[in-house]
Amino acid sequence: MKYAIKRGVFVGLGVILQLILMVTINLFLMEKLAIVNIIHAFIRLILFLGLIRNSKNYSCTLPWIIILILFPIVGSIMYVVLELNKNKSKLLKKVKTSEYIAKRYLKQDNNIRDNFIDNSRLRYISDFAHYPVTSKNEVDYYGLGEKAFPVMLEELKKASKFIFLEYFIINNGIMWDSILKILEEKVSEGVEVRVIYDDAGCISTLKKDYNKFLESKGIKCVVFNKLNPLSGVIMNNRDHRKILIVDGRVAFSGGINISDEYINEKKLYGHWKDNAIKIVGEGVFNFTVLFLTMWNAYREEDKDYNLFKYEFNDTIKQDGFVVPYGETPLDSEIVGEDIYLNIINQSHKYLYIMTPYLIIDTDMINSLVLAAKRGVDVRIIIPGVPDKKIVYSLSESYLQILVEGGVKIYKYTPGFVHSKMFLSDDLVSVVGTINLDYRSLYLHFECGVYLEGHSSIKKIKNDFEESFKVSHKLSKKEATPGLIKAIWQTVLRLFAPLM
Repeated sequence: MKYAIKRGVFVGLGVILQLILMVTINLFLMEKLAIVNIIHAFIRLILFLGLIRNSKNYSCTLPWIIILILFPIVGSIMYVVLELNKNKSKLLKKVKTSEYIAKRYLKQDNNIRDNFIDNSRLRYISDFAHYPVTSKNEVDYYGLGEKAFPVMLEELKKASKFIFLEYFIINNGIMWDSILKILEEKVSEGVEVRVIYDDAGCISTLKKDYNKFLESKGIKCVVFNKLNPLSGVIMNNRDHRKILIVDGRVAFSGGINISDEYINEKKLYGHWKDNAIKIVGEGVFNFTVLFLTMWNAYREEDKDYNLFKYEFNDTIKQDGFVVPYGETPLDSEIVGEDIYLNIINQSHKYLYIMTPYLIIDTDMINSLVLAAKRGVDVRIIIPGVPDKKIVYSLSESYLQILVEGGVKIYKYTPGFVHSKMFLSDDLVSVVGTINLDYRSLYLHFECGVYLEGHSSIKKIKNDFEESFKVSHKLSKKEATPGLIKAIWQTVLRLFAPLM
């Protein structure tokens, strides 16, 4: 932890010094040259126009406009650093190129497409998000990390060709030590093992050169978006995905990272409610391509992704539709939010949501409230114990308008909820890594599994029903903040895009 604090302070000081330098230069020039005021006003106007023209969502754009008005110099610098500089990032350019190359492998089977041609939700994912809809998959859902973990170990032991892991957080402990032991054994057997972890996610859990430690054991490793005091806000785009693939035959995803709190071996915020999903079947290749896309942005070593595709040869029976998909901040589609909105807007009987963070825009608020007004039973489970108090307070700022609009809010009383999932009408569900907040929907690289008409949805519904039993439903009074708290939450909303 001391190392993490030291490293975090070093990176933070670097960014702060950049800002101080730029502000100092601006203030000096503005004192000496009146023309600078005119130039700066012109720049702000350009920023305003650019914000409005390129906005994907005005709820997210408005805080930036307010910051630019209230803090013209610092606000301009923050926006340029945090938003515009990402276009200059060599890393993000490589990822974007890699994503373009990956599209050639994500081809929709037209025979399957004929079966969902009248389904607008699936057509959107296939035609615009460009992730193939698959129909032959065995899916297992696990409502707790500790239930999924033994199965993950079992599948890792079966590996004969390759193992791919891509996680936001990897932390030394029972979970990672057990996995690492198997990875070392598999390397000695000739299995290719690749690991991607996010540098920011692991800043407090792994040493700076941990990748070299893994490489010394024969485990190939990529550290995504290394923290650097000179890299500015490119650090803002993180790899928040959770993917484990064995031989292209089986894949795991969901909310759990590789750390002991996710399997309740460590108690940080009461009972940790999380989930995982296992897929055996055609859909695994979607995850394989996602992993290889990120990997080859760093190491251009795979000329043909099809070499990692497992041929099931009709051993899996058809069971509804399954679509593993990715979210990226580098294209024009807001896939994560659009899939959620499609589910909300097409719900008829009920809509259940579980999320650790509830920092939502007007589109999401209006869709949830309108669904409730249509007579849909809309329920959202959020944590009873927060992991980040400021972010939690910001989430609570949206509760009043939702409850007054007919949405039922439940707090998971045993502890913290980290699951991110939707369920509607016994028909449609999403399990993945995408939170209902600005960072997941707009800034991070994410992934999810879309399920429609699959038998595994029954397990997901059962998990919701069991969670409702141990959750507290908020009254309108409980959802309404006092004056001081309301003011504080309103101020927090100005900085929502940064949280």
